[in-house]
Amino acid sequence: MPPLVTVAPAVTARFAETIEAVGTGVANEQVTLSAPVTERIVRLGFDDGSFVRAGQVVAVLAQGQENAQLAEAQARAREAGQQLERVTELKERGFATRSNYEAQEATAAAAKAQAAQARATVGDRVITAPFAGWVSLRNISPGAIVSAGTEIATISDIRTIKLDFPVPETSLSAIRPGQTIVARAAAYPDQPFRGQIANIDTVVDPNTRAVTVRAHLPNPDAKLKPGMLLAVTIETASRVAVGVPELAVIGQGDSRFVYVLGRDGTVKRTEVRTGLRSEGKIEIVEGLRPGQRIVTEGVAKLSDGMKVRLAAAAAPRPVGKQMPAAGG
Repeated sequence: MPPLVTVAPAVTARFAETIEAVGTGVANEQVTLSAPVTERIVRLGFDDGSFVRAGQVVAVLAQGQENAQLAEAQARAREAGQQLERVTELKERGFATRSNYEAQEATAAAAKAQAAQARATVGDRVITAPFAGWVSLRNISPGAIVSAGTEIATISDIRTIKLDFPVPETSLSAIRPGQTIVARAAAYPDQPFRGQIANIDTVVDPNTRAVTVRAHLPNPDAKLKPGMLLAVTIETASRVAVGVPELAVIGQGDSRFVYVLGRDGTVKRTEVRTGLRSEGKIEIVEGLRPGQRIVTEGVAKLSDGMKVRLAAAAAPRPVGKQMPAAGG
């Protein structure tokens, strides 16, 4: 009895040449805020993982002594300014020499500079966010004494994720800034993240013969985190060609074959040249035309010129069939 096989027509499909790589996500902007001086923390302006705006106060250090020094410096600056006004009036009336005026002018300038320095010292004890972003987990509490350089918080702007990944130097001609990439994370295997190549490093690593490429991925829902490992796919070229299911192609050495169904119900083993693979299909570069019927299942039991039986198509299931109403 002839073997039972499944047959389908060869159809055209889209095939794309791609470059694949693995990269690590980096925050668009990230900074670790540290204490500039040794002092006690009076107040913290953030919670674990909270969002802060640019300029928002993150921490306030004790500044009582500095405020007192500022008040004293400002008082001296006001007094020096008033003395300068009086000397200016006297000079205009001819009762003060130019040297007296210049000396008082220098005194007033020095007092003003000291006040500015005291104001800056107070400002150093108020730590603000340089840009908007998400704050790291808090590992410090109000009342703690911190030393200069102690980390207070890390702020990360992750509305956009920078993705750095290596590309072999042999593929450099196929990539360019602005090109679309697709990245996938193990945490979200069914969700592709699309972005664009932003920059290509100007130096090729002599050890790996690869260049680092940086892409930008929009991250409005903050699903991607800095440090994540992401699989990258770059589509470099695409075309439409004849495609057949992978199971329809058999190999023998370096040759590839498909079984084409003839009008007389026999199959002919036909040599083909294959190309790319995509979503369970193989590109047929030569040897097959669209519309030719090929065996897609059951090829292992076939030989050239064999007569076959075709598997019947599955009957459609009834939809919307109503049961007769119960009599009454």
